[in-house]
Amino acid sequence: MKEIAPVTTIDTTIAVPGSKSLTQRALIAAALADGSSTLLGPLTSEDTDYTSKALDQMGITVHKGSDSWQVDGGSGRIVAPKEEIYLGNNGTATRFLTSVAALGQGVFIIDGEKRMRERPIGPLMEALRGWGVDIRSVMDTGCPPLHINSLGLPGGETVLPEGKSSQYLSSLLLVAPYAARPAILEVRGEVLSKPYVLMTLSVMADFGIEVDCNRELNRFVIPQGCYRAMEYQIEGDASNASYFWAAAAITAGRVTVSNVPVPSLQGDAGLLPLLARMGCEISREGGGITVRGRKQLEGITVDMGDMPDVVPTLAVVAAFAHGTTVINNIAHLRIKECDRLTAVVTELTKMGARVEERHDSMIIHGDGGAGLHGAVIDTYKDHRMAMSFAVTGLRVPGVQITDEGCVGKSFPDFWERFSLLA
Repeated sequence: MKEIAPVTTIDTTIAVPGSKSLTQRALIAAALADGSSTLLGPLTSEDTDYTSKALDQMGITVHKGSDSWQVDGGSGRIVAPKEEIYLGNNGTATRFLTSVAALGQGVFIIDGEKRMRERPIGPLMEALRGWGVDIRSVMDTGCPPLHINSLGLPGGETVLPEGKSSQYLSSLLLVAPYAARPAILEVRGEVLSKPYVLMTLSVMADFGIEVDCNRELNRFVIPQGCYRAMEYQIEGDASNASYFWAAAAITAGRVTVSNVPVPSLQGDAGLLPLLARMGCEISREGGGITVRGRKQLEGITVDMGDMPDVVPTLAVVAAFAHGTTVINNIAHLRIKECDRLTAVVTELTKMGARVEERHDSMIIHGDGGAGLHGAVIDTYKDHRMAMSFAVTGLRVPGVQITDEGCVGKSFPDFWERFSLLA
């Protein structure tokens, strides 16, 4: 258990590890490329370790250095592994590698821990079947473990029946250039987390494949081709930077995150204008972004459909604001590492905040933090719960974080860097 020590003031510059989202997308593109690629500044974490180990099982070697990785691409050739591919609770890798397995020849079994077996993947399976892939849920639950009897990706036209998880869509896009027939993909329903889809398209373009799509991001025509090997620079992780920006916001301090650029490929950098609406000052400094907090923050109403991973961060800041904050369009938080919507409401309530939970929203009645008190925070084995609630302890004495090691999923040295705020 980790107890957080309150601080009187914050004035610091910090760097964060490479973006998890960009690292995992670049790993897939590099693995399918036509030679050896170098990834600069990738994230080394539990999640990216699962991804790289699975790629190794599929015949792709990743040579890991301290600041860069070399990925020996196989030009789209994927080997069926001798053993099942185990991915823990790495939702991104599970979705991405399910489609990668469809490129291979042979049987692939993809599984994970108990929570991963509760996270739906049915829409992705349905879309892959539309492209001619033999795939099923072993327990017939629409969740892992998955059995894929692969004979390559036939391609043609298919439909993704829902866009609630952008990971389904990104997974399909990343492998589509290797289909035997030109691939066309239609998405039904609202496409959430659109910045993550745009990130995927940007990575694909950098590796040499330009996708034709409409403005609504619900119809894609993907050309056949092969990614070209390259040197690829990965930005600092905006999701992980959010905790440090939030620290500045609630303490009326200053934090500069030195390695999240402007503009950023990452949708979670969209938290910054929301902090500005709440009263913070945002500025560009060097190659990074600075947040300066104010003594009084104001509540806001916002649609967070495109930024689910920073909802816990925003909710924590809202508990220290004056007035009501309404966070809408977040039902998809319920299929993350935990049911993050219920978890955030539960833990803020435990600290004395007045919070209402709706099916797809939460309402936080802020009093400037005056009614908050210390508590033992349950993290639900969810890295983002641990890191966002650590921020509360900078203002509120007696905040203790359980299972603090869960941050290893995306930010292994979080606690060391967080201590630099003192």
